[in-house]
Amino acid sequence: MIPGIFDDLLGIRIFGYVTFRVAMAALTGFVLALAMGKPVIAWLGRQGVGEDVSKAPLDELARKAESMGKKGTPTMGGAFLIASLLLSVLLWARLDCIQVVLAICLTAGLAGVGFIDDYRKLTSRSAGLSAGKKMLGMIVVTAACLSAVVYFSVSSGREDLLALFPPFLKDTKLSLASYGVFGIAAFLVFEGLVVLTTANAVNITDGLDGLATGCMLISGLALSIFCYVSGRADWTGYLHLPYIRDAAEMAVVGGALIGACMGFLWYNSFPASVFMGDSGSLPLGGLLAWMALVSKQELVLPLIGLVFFMELGSSGLQILWFKKTGGRRLFTVAPVHHGLQLKGGIFRPGAAAWHEVKIVTRAWILAGACALVSLALLKVR
Repeated sequence: MIPGIFDDLLGIRIFGYVTFRVAMAALTGFVLALAMGKPVIAWLGRQGVGEDVSKAPLDELARKAESMGKKGTPTMGGAFLIASLLLSVLLWARLDCIQVVLAICLTAGLAGVGFIDDYRKLTSRSAGLSAGKKMLGMIVVTAACLSAVVYFSVSSGREDLLALFPPFLKDTKLSLASYGVFGIAAFLVFEGLVVLTTANAVNITDGLDGLATGCMLISGLALSIFCYVSGRADWTGYLHLPYIRDAAEMAVVGGALIGACMGFLWYNSFPASVFMGDSGSLPLGGLLAWMALVSKQELVLPLIGLVFFMELGSSGLQILWFKKTGGRRLFTVAPVHHGLQLKGGIFRPGAAAWHEVKIVTRAWILAGACALVSLALLKVR
């Protein structure tokens, strides 16, 4: 681990500063993703690990994808994205911080579930893991990490790790640990839903070139700032935010996330040379939720990642409405990005279709606006 080596052996104190290591983690993640991308994409192409656009939600979307040359574009690119992210974290973050260690475990575990799903889809030409098996794998990984948080919190007396802090309210918290076993169970269920929902939201958003990657970069930046501020006793005291010891170290993980996404976006921007796949979208969503958990911004996360949750919500509502009405559709097409791509509007079948680049660019703008609003909440207490 670079910080420990230079701090302890050479006495170079600059490596002890979180802000410096955030910048270096971002740069390292970017360079690693950029360097890994070209050979990994070429290898995936030789293995025939390409996207089957015939499985698009509608025939018209499949024809659009094929006309843009997407057929056969390598997928599973999330493998080198997550590898570069984790390598950067291992190099620049302090591994004596429980939040960082568990972030690594959660990210690697969800990446493993996504990789198995992608690999089975693309090598055996099957549907991959069943929805039940994939969800079970995600639940096991998430439950293990959250249980470790509970054990660490109880054994170290840091019960604030199990508390919820509502936005807009100054010096207000819901201490779940004070409710004993029931409170701890509520923490596990609630935080488990946060992680699983966010992971699936990012997974559903990963449908257009650069859409999920760009929005993740923006949301990750906002949560990196939240983590850094939450770990500063002086800043949290002034802003009336919860002080979470060592939370600032998670900003280094956020830096690695930002850099790795930048490197991946180099290859994933329109027209994409590679797609992310479940091996990238699931762990990225899980890590985003974990950063919200560490900085105690779980209740602000729907705003920070609004684009992701809009995509998830549109799909969920479409399915529920379809089942309840016996086959009628609430939206023209779901999720939102496909509705805009095909019809130009989710409620207006006659609207002109939007080009993919316009959809992605406007999603980035919306994500940026939501990030700014969420950061403004730092002072609204």
